[in-house]
Amino acid sequence: MVSSLVRFGTSTWTYEGWKGQVYLKDYPRGTFTKHCLTEYWQFLYDGAPLFRTVGNDSTFYRPPTSAQLLAYRDQMAEQTEMCFKVWEDITVPVFAPHPRYGVKAGKPNPRFLDAQLFSDLVLTPFREAQFKDCTGPFLFEFQRHDLSIAEFCSKLDGFFSQLPNEFKYAVEIRNAGLLGPEYWKVLEAHGVAHVYNHWSYMPPLAEQHRRLHETFTAPFTVLRLLTPLKMSYAEAKKRAAPYTNIIAELPEMRREAVALIEQAINRGKLAYVLVNNRSEGNAPKTIRGLVEMLKGTGSSRCSG
Repeated sequence: MVSSLVRFGTSTWTYEGWKGQVYLKDYPRGTFTKHCLTEYWQFLYDGAPLFRTVGNDSTFYRPPTSAQLLAYRDQMAEQTEMCFKVWEDITVPVFAPHPRYGVKAGKPNPRFLDAQLFSDLVLTPFREAQFKDCTGPFLFEFQRHDLSIAEFCSKLDGFFSQLPNEFKYAVEIRNAGLLGPEYWKVLEAHGVAHVYNHWSYMPPLAEQHRRLHETFTAPFTVLRLLTPLKMSYAEAKKRAAPYTNIIAELPEMRREAVALIEQAINRGKLAYVLVNNRSEGNAPKTIRGLVEMLKGTGSSRCSG
């Protein structure tokens, strides 16, 4: 049995390709994405629920409303948590020259790391919906940017110094050059976790851990297994669709993920492990593979 300190889940839960595998019910047309979360939690592996967390990527584009959170809460199982990406208006220093940004495209973002905006528009609905017990770490995903290490870390430090400590926070960076003492110091000072992201142009998981003094900066850690290294998002998506089976295992990713999970268990830390279909082709099967590896190490007994 895997330690209760480990919480596996997928990056999101609404893939039609998992019908017949995770989802066995018949859903009326147009209702699958609204109602399948209940069944997601019921998926068993070796007689036990496999998923104890799940990611919510949609909130990167807009904060959830209290009504949306209440709808999620109605489908949450006991002792499960949802990990929400933070609205990009808070995490993007300069808007990309993309049509979806309209008049903001290509311009600096005056609301970058605005703590008051985060509190008012992101945290308020969670309080209104009394969703705290269902909330995993908030995931601050910072796309690649041109800020210097000093400027980024200074802004990050100022931001987290203003946030309430009633929620958990985790930072995911896409600039490998930020991994180092200044970044580590900010996270450690505020009890914020680094997101170990297995992503196209980041270093391997073990190298990220090495650059962060092989320590965890919060009472929990987060792993996101997203895409193969040195492969673009578009290539990974094309390779993995329609997400029904493992296309190709990533042995190094699995070994390094399990090593990080084991270290977290041994140090009494919660480990949130979110797996994307685009890493190996089918996130639930990747998670099952990780579970088997943990069982084989002998460090997977319940300890939390």
